[in-house]
Amino acid sequence: MGKKGVLLVNLGTPDSPEVGDVRKYLDQFLMDERVIDINAFNRTLLVKGVIVPFRSPKTSKLYKEIWDENGSPLLYFSKIQAALVQEQLGDEYHVELAMRYQNPSILSALEKMKAGLVESIKVIPLFPQYASASSGSVIQLVMELVSKWATIPAISFVNSFHDNELMIETFAENAKKYQPETFDHVLFSFHGLPERQLLKCDHTGNYCLKKDNCCETLNDTNKMCYSAQGHNTARLIAEKMNLSRADYTVCFQSRLGKEPWVQPYTTDVLKKLAVEGKKRLLVFSPAFVADCLETLYEITVEYHEEFKALGGEHVQLVESLNDDPKFIQALVDMAKG
Repeated sequence: MGKKGVLLVNLGTPDSPEVGDVRKYLDQFLMDERVIDINAFNRTLLVKGVIVPFRSPKTSKLYKEIWDENGSPLLYFSKIQAALVQEQLGDEYHVELAMRYQNPSILSALEKMKAGLVESIKVIPLFPQYASASSGSVIQLVMELVSKWATIPAISFVNSFHDNELMIETFAENAKKYQPETFDHVLFSFHGLPERQLLKCDHTGNYCLKKDNCCETLNDTNKMCYSAQGHNTARLIAEKMNLSRADYTVCFQSRLGKEPWVQPYTTDVLKKLAVEGKKRLLVFSPAFVADCLETLYEITVEYHEEFKALGGEHVQLVESLNDDPKFIQALVDMAKG
């Protein structure tokens, strides 16, 4: 019998923080029809004519702030995750790591599995909450590539794990070292999405953004909604920490462009909390399973400085799951499940 394949896929990272590599990364990322979901002509004009030329030098500077002796933190931790999952699963499994954008590519990882004669493939996009622009994009590309094989192995996907018990426990335990009781408020800051992408996931057409607090509670209508799954992740972590609903806020960062994105925006929440006299904020970013630009710079540096300028004192990031043994066990369980 052949080995069981396990493909772990994260978003991606430039090969280096230099402008040329950042430009390649942003071009591939933003030209994805699921990321900027407008017609191909307008997407090409926007991405290649406006966003990439102007953002690449700025984004390059940000990547240089977080790049260290191990290179990209996202890739570094993702490699460790894959190696530890392989170690725990043993020789019956063939584990590969891929990035949706840039390297190692999904194509190269699948080709290694094909050459290894795997009898099945379990694909685990490393995004706890489902979004068409992340998990959906990974699943689509894997299906497109494997569909060209002469012999197609049994293939399955984990489309989300927003309520995974071990993941929830890991985030809650990571916060303990910062003494959460010494902070005035807790933020769960998720990566943002355009509102139109949430609306596309509402197949009823009369629920998303039409009902008050439509994302607050997970139900049959919104169970595949990125925002609703994010609220559910935040609620579960908060329960582990014995937080009341008034103790925390769910918000969304990393907005691009002027159209409406999922709200409230993290920057607006920082202003509101500062006005209320809050001084110390503890911030989770549970859309990420490995620390990256959005956690190590956007929250740790940008939001900290922004909050201090508003009169606050400190914004403390709770680190991501990275190489925590409990999260590795969660991945192992998903691979076997």
